[in-house]
Amino acid sequence: MTATCVPVLVQQNINGSDFFNRSWAEFKVGFNDTLGNYWLGNDLLSQLTLSRRYKLRVDLQLRNCSWYYAEYSSFLVYDELHNYELRLVSGYLGNAGDALSNNVGRMFTTYDRDNGLYSEGNCAVIQGGGFWYVPVWCGSCTVNTVRGHYFRWSSPTTESLLLQSSRMRLIC
Repeated sequence: MTATCVPVLVQQNINGSDFFNRSWAEFKVGFNDTLGNYWLGNDLLSQLTLSRRYKLRVDLQLRNCSWYYAEYSSFLVYDELHNYELRLVSGYLGNAGDALSNNVGRMFTTYDRDNGLYSEGNCAVIQGGGFWYVPVWCGSCTVNTVRGHYFRWSSPTTESLLLQSSRMRLIC
């Protein structure tokens, strides 16, 4: 008998509040609120992606209410011993532009654990939320940050999409 695969919600940022300004321990186990803001938890995210091949689907709502998406055919996050390194993001498809594959090889960063190697400081402190940050200007995919010019998805093809909300899901 073949096991069925159901989509798994990884992240949902409803309004770009400071909800994702959380500690390493909180990102490890996950968290949510009654508005729908949500993080699955890095431990479970790593376990899922190491045990089965998943695609990653990112849905982005812009401030003008239009929708964009990015889908990646491969997505893999290492375990805590490797600081939840974003090991694989490949096979982009979508209309949002590829803003995430530059983050491959980056370790997860929170305000209390800086793995980002940014010379100007801790990206999670600067932008207000934990994520896999690129050491050059903290990256172009900043879906866990505070609304403002930081809450965005930027790629060479779409430039900077200013976000109202974002959602990341593992799909089969």
